Amino acid sequence: MKNIKLLSVCLLATGVLLGSCKKFLEQPALGRLDVDKVYTAAGVDGLLIGAYSALDGSSADNNALGGGSAWEAAGSNWVFGSVAGGDAHKGSDGTDQTAINQIAAWTLDASNGFLNSKWKAVYEGVTRCNNVIKGANAVATISDADKKNIIAQARFLRGHYYFELKKMWNMVPYVDETTTDFVVANDVDIWPKIEDDFKFAYENLPATQTQKGRVNKWAAGAYLAKTYLYEKKYTDADGIFTTVITSGTNSEGSAYGLTDNYEDNFGASTKNNKETVFAIQQAANDGSNQIAEANNGDMLNFPYNSPFRCCGFFQPSMDLANSFRTDAAGLPYVNDYNTHPLKTDQGLGGVSSGNSFTPDAGNVDPRLDWTVGRRGIPFLDWGNHPGKDWVREQIYAGPYSPKKNTYYQSTKDTYSDQHSWAPGSANQINVIRFADVLLLAAEAKVQLGNLDGAQTLVNRVRARAANPASFVYTYANAANPTGGFTTTKAANYVVSQWPTGAFTAMGKDQALKSVYFERKLELGMEGQRFFDISRWGIAQQALAAYYGFDGQFITDITGASWTPNKNEYYPIPQFQIGLESNGTTSKLKQNPGYN
Repeated sequence: MKNIKLLSVCLLATGVLLGSCKKFLEQPALGRLDVDKVYTAAGVDGLLIGAYSALDGSSADNNALGGGSAWEAAGSNWVFGSVAGGDAHKGSDGTDQTAINQIAAWTLDASNGFLNSKWKAVYEGVTRCNNVIKGANAVATISDADKKNIIAQARFLRGHYYFELKKMWNMVPYVDETTTDFVVANDVDIWPKIEDDFKFAYENLPATQTQKGRVNKWAAGAYLAKTYLYEKKYTDADGIFTTVITSGTNSEGSAYGLTDNYEDNFGASTKNNKETVFAIQQAANDGSNQIAEANNGDMLNFPYNSPFRCCGFFQPSMDLANSFRTDAAGLPYVNDYNTHPLKTDQGLGGVSSGNSFTPDAGNVDPRLDWTVGRRGIPFLDWGNHPGKDWVREQIYAGPYSPKKNTYYQSTKDTYSDQHSWAPGSANQINVIRFADVLLLAAEAKVQLGNLDGAQTLVNRVRARAANPASFVYTYANAANPTGGFTTTKAANYVVSQWPTGAFTAMGKDQALKSVYFERKLELGMEGQRFFDISRWGIAQQALAAYYGFDGQFITDITGASWTPNKNEYYPIPQFQIGLESNGTTSKLKQNPGYN
């Protein structure tokens, strides 16, 4: 499989062959080499590989790029996107990784170490992209076509890194390949720069690439349209989204579409499929005896006291799980989902894993059971989730376990990586997938008043959820969970499309709420939630609902409070402000409310 993680290439850089052919993205990253000494096309491609390699935020020594633990800068954004946004509790217990406690409760300040780790890792990615561009322009032996492709890939990646910085911190310093003075203020909005990078990539990248994982024209178009949407340039976003949806292909040339089985977007054996727009590639058992390229940023996020060994973090919230409840018609309770809660064993101290427990029998959307590991329901092919036995401290973090990041028992020798004290996996990290594109496009259409068009796009996503191929089924033999599944649904899955004219009948405001809610369902636990509710201006309301419901049962969010006109963005790391200081003043201005 010519995967960008696995393809062997020979790298010739700084005049020295770096050894016989090494696996793509598994050799030491070259983003920090002196570009004046990289004088071959292969060397420049090595720099580009280094720019891709920085996407997951981890370094070859199994830590975060620039220092800190890998999970502090995880490319999945599980802390800054999902935990901060109410998708998930931190998990584990209150004494473990206490910096996340502050992020979950929005009591953090600029000294929080996770902020500095993320900042450094993302700017390392920017630096590597800038070096690619400088190197490509300096090497005369690269063909014009190859140079255009290389620079366009680098500018796409740089656009991504700056998009990450923008949505995290808003006003950030901008440096590119022409920068010579690296003491830079953060007093200029960088949206135009991000636009320029994605526009260049959209206009200059080929529609297909020779290797899986390399970005193409259509990924750039999707990201450019997403940028316009964040800027509220709805007409610009709508036009490009429409083109991407009707004409776009993945890097192998397969037309974009939704997979029949929702879960195919998360398992390693089915990754890089027709729904993949832009994903961070990961590889297990790469020969390094480390898990640096195997989702080490998510290594904490497996059920506790389970076959995965460690560590009980990233537990889905009850608020998220309740969102998957459906009514008799198979539609979501958009406005009052927490008044229709799922049955759990939370708070029932006498119901240990060894005692009888009957799972919720009400109507639910099947995406629930691919997103949330819940008691009595098959946990992939590891057996029915046992409940409290797989939870480190239920009263602190809730009854559920994460599921999308997990690997299968039957293929663990291939797709898991056990070269560390906690497991890694070959699952890709989805940054943009086609369902995401459809829902972003639906959002733009609602804002432009095209409610029927928006409903059509949302219904494409809901139709896939209703496909029996996306259901979870009971085991043929519960004592042998790798032995296959029956045709009996594991829960009462009832999900339907919105009826004709529903969005028009409900009006723009409620249609917009319905699109927002569909994103919560479809993209739960994928690191998107906080950035969505923040840009929509509903973070205070959404997090109050989460704190209000989960806080009745779970203690980790006791005292949590999200403050408007402050917490829309994270505080700029105090360490970085200090670096840019002359002793009295700093080039970097702190975000409002954090001084």
